[in-house]
Amino acid sequence: MTDYTNLTLSIDHHTAIVTLNNPPAHTWTMDSLQALKQLIADLNAKDDVYALIIHGDGEKFFSAGADLNNFADGDKGHAISMAIAFGEAFEALSAYRGVSIAVINGYAMGGGLECALACDIRIAEEHAQMALPETGVGLLPCAGGTQNLPWLVGEGWAKRMILCGERVDANTALRIGLVEEITAKGEGLTAAQALAQKVAKQSPVAVSYSKALIQAARDTPPAQNLILEREAFVKLFDTKDQREGVQAFLEKRKPNWQNK
Repeated sequence: MTDYTNLTLSIDHHTAIVTLNNPPAHTWTMDSLQALKQLIADLNAKDDVYALIIHGDGEKFFSAGADLNNFADGDKGHAISMAIAFGEAFEALSAYRGVSIAVINGYAMGGGLECALACDIRIAEEHAQMALPETGVGLLPCAGGTQNLPWLVGEGWAKRMILCGERVDANTALRIGLVEEITAKGEGLTAAQALAQKVAKQSPVAVSYSKALIQAARDTPPAQNLILEREAFVKLFDTKDQREGVQAFLEKRKPNWQNK
């Protein structure tokens, strides 16, 4: 299996599990961001993987984001390189053709939270803490935070978290729509695996088409997306999974998806 810097990949049936592993706080580096981008590309090429779970190793951190030592020298060229790397990695994660689930099993700060925001679904363990504190050190979220956070929680809470540096706990995150589920400490991965098993029951091709349409709602007018929705529906009739899904239903059996 390919070696991905600071990332551990395991595959269980139709689910890929990615563990962030850069102790002590699982901060992102140029190498690990490039590794994540490559990992997503590799998973997109695996027809038998339908879901991706990402979590931090241990109990304290999901990820503390970028190591501020990277920006201590004020090197603008390095800042540009890191910003591009963050953007490319998390945009690749957002565009993953399957369903991505973040298990926030501790602190998710800055680029750590932005990684979770790039996923389709977020599960927080009860001790999790989340923040985008960049403005407090003279920076700003540059990996999708200013765009993805208000989409989930609304402009007001996005401004509280980004402009005021407000940190939220798991209960607040659930209330404002930042996460979709809370579990007890240590149980987030189990909950994510159960959700991934539900994903595996759906046609992976239909899921991929549907995900793209849902995310397009962020920046494409409904009148245009409704046309694209109908076009995608008809396009599914060119796939093996569409025929298999209908036949399996009529024959009262489980479908055998091929992701084709």
